[in-house]
Amino acid sequence: MRFSAKLRSAAVALAALATIGISTSANAASGTIRFNVLKAGIVVGGSGGSGTLNFQGRNYPISIGGLSYGFTFGASQTEFRGRVSNIRRPSDVAGVYAAAAAGAAVGRGAQAIVLTNQNGAVLALSGRQAGLIVSADLNGMAVSLR
Repeated sequence: MRFSAKLRSAAVALAALATIGISTSANAASGTIRFNVLKAGIVVGGSGGSGTLNFQGRNYPISIGGLSYGFTFGASQTEFRGRVSNIRRPSDVAGVYAAAAAGAAVGRGAQAIVLTNQNGAVLALSGRQAGLIVSADLNGMAVSLR
């Protein structure tokens, strides 16, 4: 009988922890995001742009800025569109997103990437890229609400 009481207590504790985890995720919402980024550089690159976050029926203007370091040569413009998930308020999108990337664009090309910031916001993006750029670098992108 003692074993079953301990087992029952452990099961209740696990169920409570699972409920807490589910309710935390259940409170998170999602939205859509779109922005344009211009990237240029020789070894050290810079990027900047702007766009819009649509969250719970409202639009919020955003700014994009970033740096890259590695092999970068050229310039490109990318129009990103995608989903933002795991946010509770618009300010959760603000933060720094980091990635290692390699790519090339001559004329037009496509990109897809999934990024996460320190707030837990997840960006699942796809984009159309135009320009002449070759890169294999580490990227940091900062998103802020304007």
